[in-house]
Amino acid sequence: MRYLAAACQTDLPNPADRNGIARQVNHMLAMIERAVVGYRPFGDVKLVVFPEFAHAAPIYPTVEELLDRLAVTIPNEHIDRYHQKAREHDVYIQTGSFLERHDRYPGVVFNTTCLIGPDGLLARYRKVHPWIPWEVHASPHDIPGYAEDMFPVTETEIGRLGAATCYDWLFPEAIRQLALRGAEVLIRVSAYMDPWGATPPMDWWTLVNRCRALENLAYVVAANQGAAADNYPPFSWPGGSMVVDYDGRILAQADPGPGEKIVVAALDLSALRAERERRTGHHMLAHLRNEAYAEYARAIYPVKANGAPLTIAGNEAAIAEGKARLGQRL
Repeated sequence: MRYLAAACQTDLPNPADRNGIARQVNHMLAMIERAVVGYRPFGDVKLVVFPEFAHAAPIYPTVEELLDRLAVTIPNEHIDRYHQKAREHDVYIQTGSFLERHDRYPGVVFNTTCLIGPDGLLARYRKVHPWIPWEVHASPHDIPGYAEDMFPVTETEIGRLGAATCYDWLFPEAIRQLALRGAEVLIRVSAYMDPWGATPPMDWWTLVNRCRALENLAYVVAANQGAAADNYPPFSWPGGSMVVDYDGRILAQADPGPGEKIVVAALDLSALRAERERRTGHHMLAHLRNEAYAEYARAIYPVKANGAPLTIAGNEAAIAEGKARLGQRL
C-alpha cells in the first residue's frame, strides 16, 4: 500500500471550441507516459492528477456560449482514451476538468472532473462551489431535484479516493464531507490564480492544502494550473502543485511560477491507516461535535430554482442576498 502519486500541472493554450480538446488530451496522455515510465526507477506511479480547466477554461461569459462552443457530454471519446492509458499502465487518473453538459439538466454547464481507472470511468465530481461571480457553471447544490451524490468517494486498490475542485477547498465543510465518507486521499483539481498562490504573503494555495490534510487526517494530492497569462487571460497561474501528508507535511512541491511540471511523492496508505486507528489525540474526525454547529442549519447563499441561465449579474445579486442574510454578523 505504498505508491507514488504524480501532480501534473499544465501550461497550454486554451481552446476556443471543443475541437481543440483532443490536442489537450494528447498532451496529457504524453505527460502520463512520462510520469509513469520516467519515475519507474524510483517507484510505481499509481495516481496521476491534472489541474482544473486542463481541457478548457470557461472563456465565454454566458452559459449559452459555453454550451455552444466548449461543453461536452460524459462519457466521451476523451474519457475512452484516458481509460486506455489507465489500463495500459494500471494507473488511476484524475482528469483535468471538463465543461460538462447533460441531457438531464438542460441549459446547465457543470465544471466536472473524472476519476478513471483500469476498469474505466469510476466517478465524476461536479464543482459544488463555483468561483462566483465570474464562473457561470452550475453547482449541483442549486439544481432542483438533483439526486446524484455530490461528494463521491471511490474505493480502489490504491485506497479510498475523493476529489474536489479549486474553490471548493476554501470551504472546509466540502472537503470534510469526503473525509467523513472515508476518503484517504483527497485530490485537488485546481486553477488557482495569482496572487493567491504558493508564495508569501498570500500563499493561500499552500496553506489551505496543508490545513485540509491535517484536519482530515488524509493525504492531499493537488495539481494547479501553471498557465502563463497569455494562455489563460486575464490571470496568471502560479502552479506550485504539491503532495501533502496527513500531518500537513509537504512531501513534494513544484517551484511557484508558470510552466508545465510534474512532481511525485510516495503515499503510504498502511501508515495512514495505522495513524487513524492508533490516535486518540488530534483525531479531528472522531472529535467532531456536529450537533454544536447550529448555524449550519441556516441557509445563506440562495438556491435559484427558477431555471433561468446563470449570469455574472445574477451571481452578484445572489452574493448580495447571501451577505444580507448574514446581516450584522458579517
